[in-house]
Amino acid sequence: MGMKHAFSLLHWMMLASLAASPGWLAAQEVANPAESPSNNVLADSVRELRDQVRELQAAMAEMRAETQRARAETLEVRRELEEMRAPSGSGNAVVMEAVARPSASSSAEPKGTVQDEDQQDQKNRARTATLDEEYELLSGKIDDQYQTKVESASKYRVRLSGIVLMNLFSNSGTVNNIDLPTLAYATPPTYTEGSLGFTLRQSQVGFEVFGPRVAGARTRADLQLDFGGGFVAAPNGVDAALLRLRTGTMHLDWANTSIVAGQDGLFFSPNSPTSFASLAIPALTYAGNLWAWTPQLRVEHRIALGEESSMVFQGGILDPLSGETPGSGFSRQPGSGEASRQPAFATRAAWTHNVFGQPLRVGLGGFFSRQSYGYDRAVNAWAGMTDIELPLSHQFSVSGKLYRGRALGGLYGGIGRSVLFSGDPANSSTTVLGLNTVGGWAQLKYQPMSRLEFNGAFGLDNPYAADLRAFPYAQAYGNPNLAKNLGSFANVIFRPRSDLLFSAEYRHLKTYMINNGPNSADHVNLMMGVLF
Repeated sequence: MGMKHAFSLLHWMMLASLAASPGWLAAQEVANPAESPSNNVLADSVRELRDQVRELQAAMAEMRAETQRARAETLEVRRELEEMRAPSGSGNAVVMEAVARPSASSSAEPKGTVQDEDQQDQKNRARTATLDEEYELLSGKIDDQYQTKVESASKYRVRLSGIVLMNLFSNSGTVNNIDLPTLAYATPPTYTEGSLGFTLRQSQVGFEVFGPRVAGARTRADLQLDFGGGFVAAPNGVDAALLRLRTGTMHLDWANTSIVAGQDGLFFSPNSPTSFASLAIPALTYAGNLWAWTPQLRVEHRIALGEESSMVFQGGILDPLSGETPGSGFSRQPGSGEASRQPAFATRAAWTHNVFGQPLRVGLGGFFSRQSYGYDRAVNAWAGMTDIELPLSHQFSVSGKLYRGRALGGLYGGIGRSVLFSGDPANSSTTVLGLNTVGGWAQLKYQPMSRLEFNGAFGLDNPYAADLRAFPYAQAYGNPNLAKNLGSFANVIFRPRSDLLFSAEYRHLKTYMINNGPNSADHVNLMMGVLF
């Protein structure tokens, strides 16, 4: 056994690990797809590698024992030499004289022995450290191979990811949604002011598929699901949340150009505040954060301006959503945007430059859609916006978004409303008014270390008062009495490991009505999440 055996075993282990790695398997599959390893062969390879690692652990343990024995022997030799050199009376005079004037042969032996043992001790330490590093590397390769090989019907690689997230929340005041509050309401006399509960419905599951090259482009697709689709109509149904589609996209990626098709976030309004208390919907919804998961087709083109700077140009068409609630749970009827028989159009241009090791990004976007409400009543929905990410130092950064537009209920602008009606929408004499609105949000992030960050954010959605007062008894497919909504929060996020997080957040909401003062509510959320 010993050092030679340990290093030969380590060399053989490295070859076996490389032979069993996913990259080697993929290369074999490309070279000869008909003979690609099966799942049973992969499992046998993993078990064999684990047995080899156990043998390596035994060899390392034996080496550590030998190193400890060598250290003990070295210390003993040093102690004996010190005793021989230390004067302890006349009885030691002869010994001291012999030590002080040894012959050439006798003086070289103890000195050379100590130096040799010191060198051997240093070599043993270096070899032990090297074996520790190699063992961690081999263990990581085994873990990667065991975890990333998700079985699929095709030969292409599939990656599973997600988060199991538990939220403990408490509210002071009356809100529209106790676990995901976005609006504050006045408390009726018969209601209790406040609430407390738990939820896991913000947990998420994602799949990513890596396909072949087509016309020189890499192909991939992803699907994101959560449990924010509502509740089961049964006792304790709030804890039986329904599965919901968030996003699902297909990509063709060339070196500088990409084509993306599917349901995705708004590419012309990309960023959102950082919060694990609000994963089912982005933070500051109805308070300055324009967003939606919308079916779309877009093209992106990237231009490098140097080693540190780049530009991206995006343009596409989208499903012209306008914010209405579906009239049926099964058969789909056209909304006002879809009734216009034309898609929504959007574009964005962004410049990026690396500062303090982080991207400084400034983007400008535009959106246009047409909405039809029957009887030749049409409204043009539009928005102009800018988004920014600005690093202030290695630890501080600022991000935010500003917009101005009209009829943006489909993008959660205008506090969820696109238009106001002067009366019954089904009446041909009813006037339709596109609701103008302005808003945005800003966030300050402080990250003293990679595992810890602090965030504070503020947002505002402010529909035009002139539009709200145009009709004394206005109707809308949202609450027509909402005049302005403000939201703010502060949170701390701690990740002791890459797959584990803890977070705490305080949120304050202030909602103004047309004829009343503001209603306020406070929300506290404690979170624990495990990522996979």
